[in-house]
Order: sequence, then structure tokens, then C-alpha cells
Amino acid sequence: MALRSVVYKAALQVADMDRGYYADHALVVARHPSETDERMMVRLLAFALHAQEELAFGRGLSTDDEPDLWLKDLTGAIDIWIEVGLPDEKWLRKACARAARVVLYTYGRTAEHWWRQNAGKLSRLDNLEVLRLDAGTTAKLAGLAERSMQLQCSVQDGEAWLGNGERAVHLVPEKLHPAH
Repeated sequence: MALRSVVYKAALQVADMDRGYYADHALVVARHPSETDERMMVRLLAFALHAQEELAFGRGLSTDDEPDLWLKDLTGAIDIWIEVGLPDEKWLRKACARAARVVLYTYGRTAEHWWRQNAGKLSRLDNLEVLRLDAGTTAKLAGLAERSMQLQCSVQDGEAWLGNGERAVHLVPEKLHPAH
């Protein structure tokens, strides 16, 4: 019998001074059985950093043709495709062909090694932005994971603070490859 996804609920308050975006979001996040708390929380962080009413979670790890998050326009065209982790370079090329803009959040102990291996090929993708999150910081994000969460995210000058009222994690995404 296949394991089922675990449903997490998050009430997320976003105060993004960089974009002038302030809103509350009631999110339902399905955590795939093979997904860690760390990866799920990085997905939530990515949502907060790009929050808009139309931004939506993809179907997750079990679906090969959808991103972790995406924003589509009214015609169904993909404006923003957001990935989390260390995907295959071919997968990112495919995403860049399908979306106007692709954003990748890398994290974990092997993220720097992954970037060194893929930087040359990925540097040719003009609509790709690659950001690295510190492994120690994303491990702290995992500590905020609960089945029912009340989270606040503040963004200012490219830095983010994600917290639950008791603890907060300070994140500074490092740009490895800026999109044009």
C-alpha cells in the first residue's frame, strides 16, 4: 500500500517591504512521504518570497511535469516556475522553455557542489534565477514545521525572517545566477 501525503496547514502573514506586498494566506501544503520537513519549509519560504493571490503549489514530488510553485496568467501561460532543491539540469532547461521566468532555490550540504557541476550549462538560460540558501539556516526552518502553523514572513533588502511567534529564522538567499 502506497503511503499518502501528510497535509499541513499554514496561516502565513507576508510583509514584503521590497515589493510593497502585504497579505495573509491560508495555505494547505501536501507533504509527500519522501519529502523532509526542511524541503517543505523551503517551499513555504519560496511561497512567501513570491507571494501573490494567484501563486499556487504544484502537485509535488510525485508529478514530473509541474514545479513546486507556479504563477500562471489568465491564458494559462506560466509566468513564474519555482523549483526547490537540486534538480537535473535537463529538467531546468525544460522549465525555462515552458515559463517566462524560472526561480530555483538550492539548499543543503551539497548545493555548492551541485552548482559547480551545473553552472556552465545553466548560465546560458537567460530566464533562470538560481539562489542558494544556507544549509544550517534551512535546517532551522525545519524546526518550525508543525501540522498547523501560524507563520509570519518579513522581507526587506533581499533578506527574510520567517517565524512562528516563538522562534524566527533569518535567511539571506545568495544569488548564484540572476535572471535578466
